[in-house]
Amino acid sequence: MSSERGNVSRTRPQRYQNTRAFRNDKYDTSARRKKINAKLHEGVCQHCKGILEWRVKFNKYKPLTKPKKCVKCLQKTVKEPYHSICRPCAGKLEICAKCGKKEIVIPIDKGQDRAEIVTTKNGQESRELEDELDFDANLSSKDSDEDTDVLEEQFKCMNFERTEI
Repeated sequence: MSSERGNVSRTRPQRYQNTRAFRNDKYDTSARRKKINAKLHEGVCQHCKGILEWRVKFNKYKPLTKPKKCVKCLQKTVKEPYHSICRPCAGKLEICAKCGKKEIVIPIDKGQDRAEIVTTKNGQESRELEDELDFDANLSSKDSDEDTDVLEEQFKCMNFERTEI
């Protein structure tokens, strides 16, 4: 038996081998699956990134339905599945958002979180921009504070709607 204690070497080759690699989008061609496949895993260490990529590759990755509680700030701000620390806390402390170890962490891209998916009453999903936006405007006039206030007010009055094709 191959499970015998001390039986390390095997005399025969592997009996069954796959002819084709597993494809997680072979039968599931939904928008949710495409979104999961396109996801970038940021704010985690290299080991945790490998784990998350394996979960995506073999259809084991399940997105969160509602935010979880962060173990550092105790707020419901963890929006990524399999994470235990929210992005702001992980960024401040420079630790992995999944395992919490202080290792080399893949940096978080700030432009990634600007759009958030919102489900409407009839079940359709749409993206809306979050309220917090980064302004990189460099105004060199004397009334720069007044100009930025006017620009911010105009920007808040604009309605952004995303249409899907």
